[in-house]
Amino acid sequence: MHKTLKWLIITGGALLALVVGALILVPFFVDIEQYKPQIEKQVSDATGRDFTIGGRLKLSLFPWAGIAFSDLYLGNPAGFGEKEMLSIKSFDIRVKLLPLIVRNLQIKRLVIDTPRIVLVKDRTGRGNWEGFREKAGEAQVPAASEKVEDTGSAGKGLPIKDLAVGEFAITNGALLYIDRTSGARKEVADLGMHLEDVSLDRPIHLTFSARVDNQPIGLEGTFGPLGQDAGKTPLPIQMVVKLFGQIEMSLNGRVTDAAGNPTFDLGIGVKPFSPRTLVAALGQTFPIETADPMALDKVALKMKLKGSPTALSLADGALTLDDTEAAFSGKTEAFSRPVLVLRMKMNHIDLDRYLPPDDRATTKKDAEAGIPEKVKEKTDYGPLRRLVLDANVQIEKLKVAKANMENVQAVIKAKSGLIQATVKSDMYRGVVSSHTQFNVTSEIPKTSVKLEVKDLKVNPLLRDMLSKDILEGATEARMQLSMVGTETAAVKKSLSGRGQLRFKDGALKGVDLASMARNVKSAFGLAKAGGKKPRTDFSELFIPFDISRGLVRTGGAKMASPFIRVSAEGQADLFKETLDFRINPRLVGTLKGQGDTQSRSGITVPVAVSGTFASPIFAPDLEGVAKGKIQELVKPEGLKSLLPAGKGSSGDPQDDPVKRILKGLPFGN
Repeated sequence: MHKTLKWLIITGGALLALVVGALILVPFFVDIEQYKPQIEKQVSDATGRDFTIGGRLKLSLFPWAGIAFSDLYLGNPAGFGEKEMLSIKSFDIRVKLLPLIVRNLQIKRLVIDTPRIVLVKDRTGRGNWEGFREKAGEAQVPAASEKVEDTGSAGKGLPIKDLAVGEFAITNGALLYIDRTSGARKEVADLGMHLEDVSLDRPIHLTFSARVDNQPIGLEGTFGPLGQDAGKTPLPIQMVVKLFGQIEMSLNGRVTDAAGNPTFDLGIGVKPFSPRTLVAALGQTFPIETADPMALDKVALKMKLKGSPTALSLADGALTLDDTEAAFSGKTEAFSRPVLVLRMKMNHIDLDRYLPPDDRATTKKDAEAGIPEKVKEKTDYGPLRRLVLDANVQIEKLKVAKANMENVQAVIKAKSGLIQATVKSDMYRGVVSSHTQFNVTSEIPKTSVKLEVKDLKVNPLLRDMLSKDILEGATEARMQLSMVGTETAAVKKSLSGRGQLRFKDGALKGVDLASMARNVKSAFGLAKAGGKKPRTDFSELFIPFDISRGLVRTGGAKMASPFIRVSAEGQADLFKETLDFRINPRLVGTLKGQGDTQSRSGITVPVAVSGTFASPIFAPDLEGVAKGKIQELVKPEGLKSLLPAGKGSSGDPQDDPVKRILKGLPFGN
């Protein structure tokens, strides 16, 4: 027994020595160079491209099985300009053979130096990466009768028990993309990747760097350990990504079951950077034109991100946008028909900064110069019809359209093309609430708005929004409006609805209706300048209105004032921005005791309001007052009311009743 074992050991050792000796001696006696033409021909036939290896092939078998070559070239098809699609200056790999017997992969060295890939799309849209095997014909498909053997390796993890890599590196790589259909050209240069301490049971350190269009990008960190069930067990990741010398982003977390049903749980952090500086560094024009040229100058982000192929969730989100700080969370699922849930709290934001600048002056100049307006593309509302949204946004301070709001609470919901937004906020010491419905189920969107206002101070609102100091008072309002389309002209022409405005304890500034009613010249801007600015105080101003196709009509507007009672009727054309109103005043008989010493009796004059929204014109309605005077005169008591009580003509020409009547008319003075 011992003798047999001895002979087996001797025989095995001899065979092993013979194999080792053969592995050492074969590279010295076998000229691998003679096989290079065959290798080149086989690759060329398989790819349909010219393939050459310019340098010598080097082969070693013990203790490391290795192959090295240099100056490898894979050509392009005709018509693509660039001669080579792929080139490698040198390639060197060395693997230990004996450990492979027990499924241990030990790589001493795997280095690829100066690889260069050129991807070209010609003017017909065909890429040089297409059409492989054209010279060799189509790939052979196994006959139906041929049974493909199932190795049973699926789902069993890696085919090796252990992995150790001493050096893995790609150096001086380059990637060039040329699109001749659009003229685009993108280049990645100085590409390098290095892996350190590669094994299955320890974290792997990765370093990657490159220059994209001469701008640096980089990645550094660790991932792993991979474990025996690589692709199934959780894969820890700790990475720092640096882009273009401006952005630094950190990724910390893990990926689970990457080979099956992958899920990830990552913490993401982006340090503050300037989008404007970033775009300028890339040599591009900033794609968004904002009213404030300093907007979008600072962005930072932190959040926890969990996801799978079918769902994504955000938690502990923190966004910095210029001087705005926002906390948010959310989730989404069913990406083909997205279901979005969003919760956000924001300290303050001035939306006017981020809106496009007012280009009305430019448009007017272009029109005067005969430059046609840009034709706007038809909006595709398909994504909005598929969207399912549930959003809740809270903003401490908001500025939009120059108006300031506080404690804004917005709830936005969307489903099947119907988007509804309910907003409530404190505004100029009052409360404003609205419900808006945006319907995109058809090609032309429809919008409806319900608005309610309580105790809003209208004067600071008008000053902020319109730079107008024309009205004071606490405002209450209710209105329901509907419109079609999104363009301003279409909205104005289609606007319809009804509502009412009520102003309490306020004043019309710049207008003295009491003086206008008495046809005082200064009230219509005919007196000398420099006097006290006119105004009409009121205890209540009530304006009900109806809107039909952009035409606003009112027939029951009225105002109660210490000096005068006023009713008004007329219309305003929102599309043409013109006014056509008639104000009918009725003076209070006496104001003694209210700080007034002047007589207020006499004939009142209706006031006609015309002109435009920007430049309203107030003028006495002489035609109306003349008709009113004639109607008074034809009454038996009409003439008597114009004469001094208990007196007739005294015989004095100056005391003639007719003259006194004429003097009572606005034009009699």
